[in-house]
Amino acid sequence: MNELEHLAAMADPGERAKAVGTLIDEHQVAIAELSRVRREAMEEMLAAGMTQSQIAALLDMSKGRISQLLSAGIKPERAFFGNGKITVAIGAKRETNRTDPSDTLSAESFTAYELLADAARGVGLDAANEVVPAPGLVHLNRPNLIVLTNPRLLPFLSQVMEADPHIRYVSDDKGWYLIDLTEKKEYRSPRDQGESADYGYVGRLPRPDGKGSFLYLAGTHAPGTLGAAHFVVDNYASLYKELKTRRFSTIVRYEFEPGNQLALRSVEQVSPIYRHES
Repeated sequence: MNELEHLAAMADPGERAKAVGTLIDEHQVAIAELSRVRREAMEEMLAAGMTQSQIAALLDMSKGRISQLLSAGIKPERAFFGNGKITVAIGAKRETNRTDPSDTLSAESFTAYELLADAARGVGLDAANEVVPAPGLVHLNRPNLIVLTNPRLLPFLSQVMEADPHIRYVSDDKGWYLIDLTEKKEYRSPRDQGESADYGYVGRLPRPDGKGSFLYLAGTHAPGTLGAAHFVVDNYASLYKELKTRRFSTIVRYEFEPGNQLALRSVEQVSPIYRHES
């Protein structure tokens, strides 16, 4: 008995309707992703020099249909975020100098989440946040995941970053900082010297179970996390065009208005974009 026959044979009409609804939702997601992959393939053929007429002949479609498929539907670059509902996991800080100690998010990290969620929704993906309380035990083995905040709040991420052959977060008696292992260069936060700037890490790292990857955005301090989110939101289309969903990493510098760490002045890439795979 195939799946349709099995559903049709369900005696309880309520359970039958729920099961059919679930299956329809699953197929709609699959159809949307197939449409995205087809559009991306056609755009690659155009970039390689083929005309729309040649693509139409190859795919046995009219030129008008090719034009319609290229101008409508899901943009290929949405795959940079994922192919389903996005979860943005945010490391929280334990506030101990209170009568009721609790885990709180920085304004910068929550604003970073809002930027990423708006960008994801703009390409047809829903998004939700998940607060990761101290001691930062974030679950990484799941699809469509973005993780925010540095290993000070999420200690396990310092081990996961060892899969990055180029960039790491490390700490010493002066605090956390980024190091570019390839160029042998340290990036210590200008904020520690009183400047209105911070550094952030942007990368795609492997899941511990080896079944995929996740995006990791982490500032040396909270402003750097926000800067990393600004960089992704401004550049995800070009990053996807260059990298697809391959693993990579880079360092960005976020400058903000004096006295207001949420107010963007500029964000720029200060290290190469390193590809982790050949």
